[in-house]
Amino acid sequence: MSAPLENHPMHDFIYRHQSPRTVFGAGALAHLEREIALLGARRALVLCTPGQVAQAQQVADRLGARAAGVFARAEMHVPIEAARAARDEARRLGADCAVAIGGGSTIGLGKAIALESGLPILAIPTTYAGSEMTPIYGITEAGLKTTGRDARVMPRTVIYDPELTLSLPVPLSITSGINAMAHAVEGLYAQDSNPVMDLIAEEGIRALAQALPALHRDGADRTARSDALYGAWLCGSVLGNVSVALHHKLCHTLGGSFNLPHAETHTVVLPHALAFNLGHVPDAAQRIARALGVDPGDVAGALFDLAEDLGAPVALRDLGLREADLDTACDLALTQQYPNPRPLEKGAVRHLLQMAYEGRRPAPLP
Repeated sequence: MSAPLENHPMHDFIYRHQSPRTVFGAGALAHLEREIALLGARRALVLCTPGQVAQAQQVADRLGARAAGVFARAEMHVPIEAARAARDEARRLGADCAVAIGGGSTIGLGKAIALESGLPILAIPTTYAGSEMTPIYGITEAGLKTTGRDARVMPRTVIYDPELTLSLPVPLSITSGINAMAHAVEGLYAQDSNPVMDLIAEEGIRALAQALPALHRDGADRTARSDALYGAWLCGSVLGNVSVALHHKLCHTLGGSFNLPHAETHTVVLPHALAFNLGHVPDAAQRIARALGVDPGDVAGALFDLAEDLGAPVALRDLGLREADLDTACDLALTQQYPNPRPLEKGAVRHLLQMAYEGRRPAPLP
């Protein structure tokens, strides 16, 4: 039995919470007009992917005269061309805010607009990506994804309505949820972690670990949908308030440079990135284990098992990555040093990628 966390010495920390105004609940979309008015906005450009035009049009119809139009060209990894086109469209239509309805691709597009124009963003997440809770942005240009943090890109308001996630396909619900869990897992061993974020991270992992199997059984389970969105809110809040490490760096590299699907890539890489660091983060391992109900030495394997049991991909080769690309991916991920609990030695990172490529279960700690 592991020692309780309260027996561990408290480490030094600095805490400053950053969070948008959050409106959560079934049917919360009904508050949209009120929230736009509170922003002081008069003309909102509604952003979405080509596949979510119907939902975006419903939002525009609800806004009526406050809707400037719909821009339905959000893409994965936010190509700079799409960001520029959206910015120009907002300017042409005289929009004074943007409403981003969808997942990380759409909210990321809103952030790209805000980065240059300062346009306030209202986010309506329909996946569990968590981008809406962070000042983190990512833009892909010439095959390289650049990420950064800037307070200007943080949405001013977020509306979480579980009813809007009912149409999210179950396979994407699972990978999106594990993607959210990755934010909390890395947040637990971030260099700037703090006790408040540790509590939020553990609760977020617990909520999603319970909700995802229920969604796998029944995608129309409204309680599970609400619990998953609650967990995603918590995990996104962690990502917005502490830094990231190897896992997110690898996923940004694989997604931006090899065009791998975002949530699926996070799902595959997470157990291996955690296994890489596990021996260096005993307190984080205990919290993750408690949230999952497993042994602390086998939390990486437990996350692998969760993905596999829920039918999610567990191998990078199944996402379209070529084995010949692994060396390049490793080199790209190590072009800059960044904080990580375990030193980033090339051979060990390359082994991690090989394990993820083949879809092998991480071994428990001895």
